[in-house]
Amino acid sequence: MSAHAPIRRFTVPQIAARKGDTPIVALTAYTAPMAAMVDQHAEVILVGDSVGMVIHGLPSTIGVTLDMMILHGQAVMRGSERAIVVVDMPFGSYEESPQQAFRNAGRIMAETGCGAVKLEGGLRMADTIRFLTERGIPVMGHIGLTPQATNTMGGFKTQGRDQATWPAHIADARAVEQAGAFSLVVEGVIEGLADQITQSVAIPTIGIGASNRCDGQILVLDDMLGLSGRVPRFVRKFGDLGTQASDAIAEYAAAVRDRSFPSEAQVYR
Repeated sequence: MSAHAPIRRFTVPQIAARKGDTPIVALTAYTAPMAAMVDQHAEVILVGDSVGMVIHGLPSTIGVTLDMMILHGQAVMRGSERAIVVVDMPFGSYEESPQQAFRNAGRIMAETGCGAVKLEGGLRMADTIRFLTERGIPVMGHIGLTPQATNTMGGFKTQGRDQATWPAHIADARAVEQAGAFSLVVEGVIEGLADQITQSVAIPTIGIGASNRCDGQILVLDDMLGLSGRVPRFVRKFGDLGTQASDAIAEYAAAVRDRSFPSEAQVYR
């Protein structure tokens, strides 16, 4: 009898080769069950530091810890088998020095088994990205609206509205590429700027609130499933699970109160 061939995860070279090809499907996931569902359809699963807001109720991503990212990274790895899993490096875990970044990125990869890490920043983080990639740690970059820097940006503000800033954003993208990143998240930028960034680099761009001409797209899973509250304009809700869940919980509560649950079918005799 012939055994089924093992499922192989997407690799960094395979994702990098998708530049200008079939768009890359990427989504966030933070738990094993959600990762299993996403894994059937996406090439990239990002364990985003958005977990702090989505799962833990934090007001921003700033309070997310390395231990939190590792815990959720382990869960997503257990729940998936096909997509490459990328884990965000949280605020404060990589900015101090390339050496600090390597220690923490190495811990993430060793303890989760993920395929790559993601960190925010363009030109200012190029030396750190180069330090990591030269030592065997694949890096996904992230430029434009960088949530970990919202305190200095003055909030979640769309980038590139002033065309005079476009060269700086394009320089960020090129610096990340030249430092060795295999792909680049472009978040919250004007469409025309996202198009120019995509054309300016040889690595895939993955847009979120950017342009449909990026080489791929990513959304926060809970946002697109309708499980979040107020969401940014760039989110399309592909489901309304929040309403369905609320209705189901209300139905359960009513059944408990009128003693129609548990019924004969749910008790043991």
